[in-house]
Amino acid sequence: MSVHLEAIKSSPSIRRDSQRLQRPYFRNGPNHRAGADVSFGDIVKIFDFQRIKIGRWVSAAELQIAANLFFDALCDLQLLLQVPAQVISLNGTLALSFGIGGRPGSCAFYQPAGRLLALAKNAGGGSLAHEWFHAFDHYIAAKMFENIGSRHSFASKLWLQQSALRPHPLNALLNRAFSLLYLDSSGQQQSEFFKICRDHDHKSSQLYYAMPEEMAARAFEHMLQQQPLQNSFLVSGCLTGPAAKAGLYPNAELSGNLTQCWLEYFFTLGQLLQHKQLAERTKDT
Repeated sequence: MSVHLEAIKSSPSIRRDSQRLQRPYFRNGPNHRAGADVSFGDIVKIFDFQRIKIGRWVSAAELQIAANLFFDALCDLQLLLQVPAQVISLNGTLALSFGIGGRPGSCAFYQPAGRLLALAKNAGGGSLAHEWFHAFDHYIAAKMFENIGSRHSFASKLWLQQSALRPHPLNALLNRAFSLLYLDSSGQQQSEFFKICRDHDHKSSQLYYAMPEEMAARAFEHMLQQQPLQNSFLVSGCLTGPAAKAGLYPNAELSGNLTQCWLEYFFTLGQLLQHKQLAERTKDT
C-alpha cells in the first residue's frame, strides 16, 4: 500500500479546475468523517487499496477536497452494498489515481493492466460507481469462470462467450443478472436493452454502448442512483440527460430485477465475509 504524490505544483489552470472540484456535490448519507478532514493515506489504510497516485498539478487545497469527496463516496458505496471495506478495494487489489493523465473525451476510466481506477480532477465527479463496477467486473472474472484466458478479461464479456461457470450461489446471482441484461425472457434472443444499445452504436458508427462491460457498468450505476442514499460524486447523470432519454440505461422493470440480483449478491457476500472474519478471530482466541 502506498500514497504517491507526483510533485504538487501550481499552474494557470488550477483556479479553473479547483472551481470545478469545489462545485457542490449532493449527498444525504451519514457524516462518515464527523466533520473532520481525511487524507488519501487514511483512504489507503481504511479500505486497503493497493496504492493511490496523485497528479503533479493537483494543489494542496484540491488534494484535501478530493480526499474528503473520495472518502465519503467510498463509505457510501460500502453502505449501499452492505459489505466490509475490503470489498471496496477488491481485497486490496485495486489502485486509484486522481488528476493524472487521462484519455481523450474521458473524465474517468478503469485500466485492467495494473487494476487502476482513475478520475480526472476537473470532471471525474459522478463517474466513480461506473468505474468501480468495471473494476469489480474484471476482478470477479477469475472467480466466476473457469479458464478465463486473458487476465484482462471482464466477467460480463466472458458470460456472453459462454465460458464455463464456477458453481457457487454468488455466481448464480451474477449469472442471473447478466442473463437479464443481455437476453430476453426466453433466454434465447437479445434483450431489448441490448438492441437499443446496439442500434445506437450502429447509428453513431461506433462500438461502445453495446459493449457488455459498458452495459453492465451503466446498469449498476443506474441502480445505485435510484437508492435512497444519494451521493452525486459517486454517481450522477443516469436518470436524466441525452443517454437516459436515448434508452441507454435500463428501463424500470429491468433495473428493478437487476437491483434485486445485485443487492442480494453484495449483501450475501458481505455476510459470508463477516462470518469468515468472526470465525478467524474466534479461532485465534
